[in-house]
Amino acid sequence: MAQQSEVTPGEQALNAQQPDTRYPEIDPALPAGNQIFNVLQAMILTMELPPGQALSEADIATKFGASRTPVREALQKLREAQLVMTKPSRGNFVTRLNKSKILEARFLREALEVAVVDRLCETGLSDAFTASLHENLKRQKKAIKRRDNQEFRHLDDAFHLTLARATDYPRVADVLKREKFLLDRLRVLAQRSKSHQKSLLREHQNMLTAILERDRKTAISLTRQHLNSVLDTLSALGQTHADYFEQDTATRILL
Repeated sequence: MAQQSEVTPGEQALNAQQPDTRYPEIDPALPAGNQIFNVLQAMILTMELPPGQALSEADIATKFGASRTPVREALQKLREAQLVMTKPSRGNFVTRLNKSKILEARFLREALEVAVVDRLCETGLSDAFTASLHENLKRQKKAIKRRDNQEFRHLDDAFHLTLARATDYPRVADVLKREKFLLDRLRVLAQRSKSHQKSLLREHQNMLTAILERDRKTAISLTRQHLNSVLDTLSALGQTHADYFEQDTATRILL
Protein backbone atom coordinates (compact mmCIF):
# COMPACT_ATOMS: atom_id res chain seq x y z
CA MET A 1 0.00 0.00 0.00
CA ALA A 2 1.15 3.54 -0.67
CA GLN A 3 2.44 5.45 2.32
CA GLN A 4 0.31 8.35 3.47
CA SER A 5 1.43 11.54 5.19
CA GLU A 6 0.95 15.28 5.05
CA VAL A 7 2.62 17.21 2.26
CA THR A 8 5.77 18.90 3.52
CA PRO A 9 6.80 22.44 2.52
CA GLY A 10 9.51 20.90 0.35
CA GLU A 11 6.95 18.77 -1.48
CA GLN A 12 4.73 21.78 -2.03
CA ALA A 13 7.61 23.61 -3.68
CA LEU A 14 8.53 20.63 -5.82
CA ASN A 15 4.92 20.06 -6.79
CA ALA A 16 4.55 23.68 -7.82
CA GLN A 17 7.58 23.54 -10.13
CA GLN A 18 8.14 20.41 -12.15
CA PRO A 19 11.76 19.87 -13.24
CA ASP A 20 12.57 21.09 -16.75
CA THR A 21 13.71 17.65 -17.82
CA ARG A 22 14.20 16.42 -21.36
CA TYR A 23 13.30 12.79 -21.92
CA PRO A 24 14.44 10.65 -24.86
CA GLU A 25 12.00 9.83 -27.61
CA ILE A 26 9.94 6.67 -27.31
CA ASP A 27 10.78 3.87 -29.74
CA PRO A 28 7.38 2.95 -31.24
CA ALA A 29 8.59 -0.59 -31.87
CA LEU A 30 9.07 -1.26 -28.14
CA PRO A 31 6.65 -1.18 -25.18
CA ALA A 32 6.39 2.44 -24.04
CA GLY A 33 5.81 1.60 -20.38
CA ASN A 34 9.11 -0.25 -20.08
CA GLN A 35 11.03 2.55 -21.78
CA ILE A 36 9.53 5.21 -19.51
CA PHE A 37 10.23 3.06 -16.45
CA ASN A 38 13.88 2.58 -17.41
CA VAL A 39 14.44 6.32 -17.95
CA LEU A 40 12.70 7.40 -14.75
CA GLN A 41 14.44 4.68 -12.73
CA ALA A 42 17.85 5.84 -13.95
CA MET A 43 17.00 9.48 -13.23
CA ILE A 44 15.89 8.64 -9.68
CA LEU A 45 18.94 6.49 -8.94
CA THR A 46 21.31 9.18 -10.21
CA MET A 47 19.45 11.89 -8.23
CA GLU A 48 18.50 13.79 -11.38
CA LEU A 49 15.03 13.38 -9.89
CA PRO A 50 15.79 13.96 -6.19
CA PRO A 51 14.03 12.44 -3.16
CA GLY A 52 10.71 14.17 -2.57
CA GLN A 53 10.37 15.38 -6.17
CA ALA A 54 6.77 15.48 -7.39
CA LEU A 55 6.04 13.54 -10.59
CA SER A 56 3.15 14.68 -12.76
CA GLU A 57 1.59 12.02 -15.01
CA ALA A 58 0.53 14.68 -17.49
CA ASP A 59 3.96 16.32 -17.55
CA ILE A 60 5.76 13.01 -18.05
CA ALA A 61 3.34 11.90 -20.78
CA THR A 62 3.76 15.21 -22.64
CA LYS A 63 7.56 15.15 -22.49
CA PHE A 64 7.75 11.53 -23.64
CA GLY A 65 5.09 12.07 -26.30
CA ALA A 66 3.11 9.18 -24.85
CA SER A 67 -0.38 8.58 -23.47
CA ARG A 68 -0.98 8.39 -19.74
CA THR A 69 -1.47 4.60 -19.80
CA PRO A 70 2.23 3.65 -20.23
CA VAL A 71 3.17 6.42 -17.78
CA ARG A 72 0.89 4.85 -15.17
CA GLU A 73 2.42 1.44 -15.90
CA ALA A 74 5.90 2.88 -15.37
CA LEU A 75 4.92 4.60 -12.14
CA GLN A 76 3.39 1.37 -10.84
CA LYS A 77 6.65 -0.48 -11.45
CA LEU A 78 8.54 2.32 -9.71
CA ARG A 79 6.18 2.01 -6.72
CA GLU A 80 6.88 -1.73 -6.61
CA ALA A 81 10.61 -0.91 -6.62
CA GLN A 82 9.98 1.52 -3.73
CA LEU A 83 11.31 4.44 -5.75
CA VAL A 84 7.98 6.25 -6.06
CA MET A 85 5.10 6.70 -3.62
CA THR A 86 1.58 7.93 -4.29
CA LYS A 87 -0.29 10.15 -1.86
CA PRO A 88 -4.05 10.10 -2.44
CA SER A 89 -5.33 13.41 -3.81
CA ARG A 90 -1.79 14.78 -3.75
CA GLY A 91 0.11 12.94 -6.49
CA ASN A 92 3.23 10.90 -7.07
CA PHE A 93 6.55 11.62 -5.40
CA VAL A 94 10.06 10.18 -5.57
CA THR A 95 10.51 8.33 -2.29
CA ARG A 96 12.82 9.83 0.28
CA LEU A 97 15.76 7.87 1.65
CA ASN A 98 15.01 5.63 4.62
CA LYS A 99 17.84 5.10 7.11
CA SER A 100 16.56 1.76 8.40
CA LYS A 101 16.20 0.27 4.93
CA ILE A 102 19.65 1.54 3.92
CA LEU A 103 21.26 -0.02 7.00
CA GLU A 104 19.44 -3.30 6.36
CA ALA A 105 20.61 -3.35 2.74
CA ARG A 106 24.18 -2.61 3.81
CA PHE A 107 24.02 -5.43 6.39
CA LEU A 108 22.79 -7.92 3.79
CA ARG A 109 25.32 -6.74 1.21
CA GLU A 110 28.19 -7.13 3.69
CA ALA A 111 27.10 -10.65 4.63
CA LEU A 112 26.89 -11.63 0.97
CA GLU A 113 30.13 -10.00 -0.18
CA VAL A 114 32.13 -11.40 2.73
CA ALA A 115 30.84 -14.85 1.76
CA VAL A 116 31.88 -14.18 -1.86
CA VAL A 117 35.42 -13.16 -0.84
CA ASP A 118 35.71 -16.11 1.53
CA ARG A 119 34.79 -18.55 -1.24
CA LEU A 120 37.13 -16.95 -3.78
CA CYS A 121 40.04 -17.16 -1.34
CA GLU A 122 39.26 -20.85 -1.01
CA THR A 123 38.69 -21.68 -4.70
CA GLY A 124 40.89 -19.05 -6.35
CA LEU A 125 40.09 -16.88 -9.35
CA SER A 126 40.26 -18.20 -12.90
CA ASP A 127 42.57 -16.48 -15.39
CA ALA A 128 39.54 -15.11 -17.25
CA PHE A 129 38.02 -13.50 -14.16
CA THR A 130 41.41 -12.20 -13.03
CA ALA A 131 41.98 -10.52 -16.40
CA SER A 132 38.46 -9.06 -16.36
CA LEU A 133 38.95 -7.58 -12.88
CA HIS A 134 42.34 -6.08 -13.74
CA GLU A 135 40.85 -4.50 -16.86
CA ASN A 136 37.99 -3.13 -14.77
CA LEU A 137 40.46 -1.45 -12.39
CA LYS A 138 42.34 0.13 -15.30
CA ARG A 139 39.07 1.55 -16.62
CA GLN A 140 38.16 2.84 -13.15
CA LYS A 141 41.41 4.80 -13.07
CA LYS A 142 40.71 6.29 -16.51
CA ALA A 143 37.16 7.21 -15.51
CA ILE A 144 38.45 9.08 -12.45
CA LYS A 145 40.97 10.95 -14.60
CA ARG A 146 38.18 11.96 -17.02
CA ARG A 147 35.90 12.86 -14.09
CA ASP A 148 33.29 10.53 -15.58
CA ASN A 149 31.20 9.83 -12.48
CA GLN A 150 28.62 7.74 -14.26
CA GLU A 151 31.21 5.48 -15.86
CA PHE A 152 32.97 5.07 -12.52
CA ARG A 153 29.70 3.98 -10.85
CA HIS A 154 29.09 1.42 -13.60
CA LEU A 155 32.63 0.04 -13.20
CA ASP A 156 32.29 -0.03 -9.40
CA ASP A 157 29.12 -2.11 -9.78
CA ALA A 158 30.77 -4.34 -12.37
CA PHE A 159 33.77 -5.02 -10.11
CA HIS A 160 31.61 -6.37 -7.29
CA LEU A 161 29.27 -8.27 -9.60
CA THR A 162 32.24 -9.89 -11.36
CA LEU A 163 33.53 -11.16 -8.02
CA ALA A 164 30.06 -12.54 -7.30
CA ARG A 165 29.88 -14.30 -10.68
CA ALA A 166 33.33 -15.79 -10.10
CA THR A 167 31.87 -17.93 -7.28
CA ASP A 168 30.08 -20.03 -9.94
CA TYR A 169 26.83 -19.56 -8.02
CA PRO A 170 24.60 -17.86 -10.63
CA ARG A 171 22.06 -16.42 -8.17
CA VAL A 172 24.64 -14.60 -6.04
CA ALA A 173 25.14 -11.72 -8.47
CA ASP A 174 21.37 -11.28 -8.87
CA VAL A 175 20.81 -11.10 -5.11
CA LEU A 176 23.73 -8.71 -4.68
CA LYS A 177 22.42 -6.45 -7.43
CA ARG A 178 19.00 -6.32 -5.79
CA GLU A 179 20.39 -5.42 -2.36
CA LYS A 180 22.70 -2.76 -3.81
CA PHE A 181 19.65 -1.14 -5.36
CA LEU A 182 18.62 0.55 -2.09
CA LEU A 183 22.13 1.98 -1.70
CA ASP A 184 22.50 3.39 -5.20
CA ARG A 185 21.19 6.89 -4.55
CA LEU A 186 23.42 7.21 -1.50
CA ARG A 187 26.42 6.10 -3.55
CA VAL A 188 25.70 8.64 -6.28
CA LEU A 189 26.02 11.51 -3.83
CA ALA A 190 29.18 10.13 -2.24
CA GLN A 191 30.95 9.31 -5.50
CA ARG A 192 30.81 12.84 -6.88
CA SER A 193 34.07 13.42 -5.00
CA LYS A 194 37.23 12.60 -6.96
CA SER A 195 39.12 11.88 -3.73
CA HIS A 196 36.40 9.43 -2.68
CA GLN A 197 36.62 7.67 -6.03
CA LYS A 198 40.38 7.34 -5.66
CA SER A 199 39.90 5.81 -2.21
CA LEU A 200 37.42 3.29 -3.61
CA LEU A 201 39.82 2.37 -6.40
CA ARG A 202 42.63 1.72 -3.91
CA GLU A 203 40.29 -0.41 -1.83
CA HIS A 204 39.26 -2.41 -4.91
CA GLN A 205 42.92 -2.95 -5.82
CA ASN A 206 43.80 -4.11 -2.32
CA MET A 207 40.81 -6.44 -2.16
CA LEU A 208 41.76 -8.08 -5.45
CA THR A 209 45.38 -8.47 -4.36
CA ALA A 210 44.33 -10.19 -1.13
CA ILE A 211 41.98 -12.53 -3.00
CA LEU A 212 44.67 -13.46 -5.55
CA GLU A 213 47.08 -14.17 -2.69
CA ARG A 214 44.36 -16.31 -1.06
CA ASP A 215 44.77 -14.22 2.09
CA ARG A 216 41.32 -14.84 3.54
CA LYS A 217 41.69 -12.81 6.74
CA THR A 218 42.96 -9.70 4.96
CA ALA A 219 40.48 -9.98 2.11
CA ILE A 220 37.51 -10.19 4.47
CA SER A 221 38.80 -7.34 6.62
CA LEU A 222 39.29 -5.11 3.57
CA THR A 223 35.83 -5.98 2.27
CA ARG A 224 34.19 -5.00 5.56
CA GLN A 225 36.10 -1.72 5.67
CA HIS A 226 35.16 -1.00 2.06
CA LEU A 227 31.45 -1.50 2.68
CA ASN A 228 31.43 0.42 5.95
CA SER A 229 32.10 3.66 4.07
CA VAL A 230 28.33 3.71 3.48
CA LEU A 231 27.88 4.47 7.17
CA ASP A 232 30.06 7.58 6.98
CA THR A 233 28.19 8.75 3.89
CA LEU A 234 24.83 8.18 5.56
CA SER A 235 25.80 10.20 8.61
CA ALA A 236 27.17 13.08 6.54
CA LEU A 237 24.13 13.26 4.27
CA GLY A 238 21.84 13.34 7.28
CA GLN A 239 23.40 16.71 8.04
CA THR A 240 23.85 18.18 4.56
CA HIS A 241 20.72 16.80 2.86
CA ALA A 242 18.20 16.22 5.66
CA ASP A 243 15.36 16.94 3.21
CA TYR A 244 16.33 13.81 1.25
CA PHE A 245 15.36 11.57 4.18
CA GLU A 246 12.01 10.51 5.56
CA GLN A 247 11.01 12.79 8.41
CA ASP A 248 10.96 10.05 11.04
CA THR A 249 14.60 9.17 10.32
CA ALA A 250 16.12 12.53 9.36
CA THR A 251 16.46 13.66 12.97
CA ARG A 252 18.10 10.37 13.99
CA ILE A 253 20.56 10.04 11.14
CA LEU A 254 23.77 10.32 13.17
CA LEU A 255 25.24 6.89 13.91
